[in-house]
Amino acid sequence: MFKGSYVALITPFKNGKVDYEGLEKLVEFHIQSGTHGIVPMGTTGESATVTHEEHKEIVRFVTAKVNKRIKVIAGSGSNSTAEAIELAAEAKKAGADAHLSITPYYNKPTQEGLIRHFTAISEAVDLPMVVYNVPGRTGVNMLPQTVAKLAKVRNIVALKEAAGSVKQVMEVLELTGPDFTVFSGDDFINFPILAVGGRGFISVTANIAPKKLAECWNLWEKGDIEGAKKAHYSALPLHRDLFIETSPIPVKTAAHLMGLIDTLEFRLPLCEMSPDTLAKLKDTLKAQDLIK
Repeated sequence: MFKGSYVALITPFKNGKVDYEGLEKLVEFHIQSGTHGIVPMGTTGESATVTHEEHKEIVRFVTAKVNKRIKVIAGSGSNSTAEAIELAAEAKKAGADAHLSITPYYNKPTQEGLIRHFTAISEAVDLPMVVYNVPGRTGVNMLPQTVAKLAKVRNIVALKEAAGSVKQVMEVLELTGPDFTVFSGDDFINFPILAVGGRGFISVTANIAPKKLAECWNLWEKGDIEGAKKAHYSALPLHRDLFIETSPIPVKTAAHLMGLIDTLEFRLPLCEMSPDTLAKLKDTLKAQDLIK
């Protein structure tokens, strides 16, 4: 159902408010660049610092502008199950193709708590769900055995895996079988995850190099393994330096330098890059022919 290069979309701000004109520009950029799907209001979209109403409106806006031309997987996660259900219901109402729900952060649930959390959301909202494991952000690692149990739950169709472990991905795929989709959530290991059975990636780097990420998947799907490998390695410097500071600070900065967004604004506690890391990022963007 879901496969390919999906962009974990940044959210442009202007004068403290969501820049919807800029957001529409990004949507069109990705559709024209061959991106297979858009994921608004994930971590990269600064979902932690938008209001609930902004979150819902961004999902509605992006879904409407995409207008079924490519897939939309709307971010819906929360560390409150009731709130996650509310956001998932809004994603369904907006017409999204699926929703992305992160493991609850800060309260660090047990594996049984994770099962109950995601099951409750699935039962409450009849929309395909991608569960999202990113222990570096949340403080809890969703184990392969837990994913295997969730894969049997109605509506849970995929996993975005960002634990940084190919071994863990292999264990998930071994336990879930061919009908369950695993996306790479860590750009460094996009190609290795394809090699063990993944079906694509939900990518930070795709914000600024969508053609390169889409090419990697397209070549893989055609059976051109060496071509896909080459495409992956060509983007590796970007994968490294877009995480030189806390994401999405570098990727949003890069998008501004490239003219993809007009204004470089973050919401505290995120802030601009330090001079040293900014200089390194600029060097990498120049080497990749993304800026002059």
